[in-house]
Amino acid sequence: MRATTVATTVSLLLVLAIVFGSRYLRTFDAALLPYAVATVFLAFGVAYRCTVRLSAPAPRNLHRQGRHSLFSKAGLRAAPTAVARTLAVHLGFRTPPGAGSRARWIAHQLIVWGCLLAALITFPLTWGWVSFTARRPTGPGYVLRIWGFEVIGFDALGFVGWALFHVLDLAAVLVIAGAGYFLWQRMRNRGGATGQNFAYDMLPLLALIVIAVTGLLLTFSSLFLGGRGYSFLAVLHMVSVVFTLICLPFGKFFHIVQRPASVGARLLGDRARRSGEVLSCRRCEEPLGTDPAAAGLRSTMGELDLRLEEWTAYCPRCKRQLRGGAYFAEAKKGAT
Repeated sequence: MRATTVATTVSLLLVLAIVFGSRYLRTFDAALLPYAVATVFLAFGVAYRCTVRLSAPAPRNLHRQGRHSLFSKAGLRAAPTAVARTLAVHLGFRTPPGAGSRARWIAHQLIVWGCLLAALITFPLTWGWVSFTARRPTGPGYVLRIWGFEVIGFDALGFVGWALFHVLDLAAVLVIAGAGYFLWQRMRNRGGATGQNFAYDMLPLLALIVIAVTGLLLTFSSLFLGGRGYSFLAVLHMVSVVFTLICLPFGKFFHIVQRPASVGARLLGDRARRSGEVLSCRRCEEPLGTDPAAAGLRSTMGELDLRLEEWTAYCPRCKRQLRGGAYFAEAKKGAT
């Protein structure tokens, strides 16, 4: 019930932001209505899943610690650039799990920056926050407006105009290159294919490629085919985008939301290591982790009433040895 309430509130707030940001729909393009509706469903799904996830003790404690780390005045004074550096490394240029080659890292970066560039352009356009209006009924002059305010005027036939009107084509090329590489790797790796699920591993890549290819075909039809087939391609592109946005909160792409939420936890760990708050194993004295991480784990165990808080002071190897010794001692008692 609480998750539904939160998700509905977030969706209504987005609708209000669309209405007010588009000057009461004066700059809203009715042709983009299906995209706007899909973003509202996207907001509902993301808010719903995040609320459900944070209702569990472990994610809730981790989120609380990360939020405190991000907005800690003491931490900002000690390392003013730590937040920006962590955001850049952890989000912008982080190596994905399992990336064993530079090619995989490059492909991951192509997808990240291609999708980010497309989102920064299409979401404001879809919501009516950004609009392009002609200065005169005839002529190449255009005006870029944000929330109804004029920002810049440009010539549609000049470099600035070409760049603004074709930035989505650049994003599509980046996405096709990155997603195509991962799709090729998944198809040729027969050993890994046995553990893959089509809906979870293959479908997201195919959806990205379909979105990017149909977007490029729209430009190709407009420039070289005189608009032939444009209507069909526009509908196909719209269906693929809407399907992807609606399914995003419930599939593999949800890590797009999860990864920024983990920045605070990563920053907390980095700060703890720099300040010497490192926890050592009580038995072998090997580095085990950081004090804040252990405190969060103990707090979660207390909420779940597991009564295993003392085990957080031992490393995995010592835990196995202690359990083995305890089992052996009990077995000797039974034998005697």
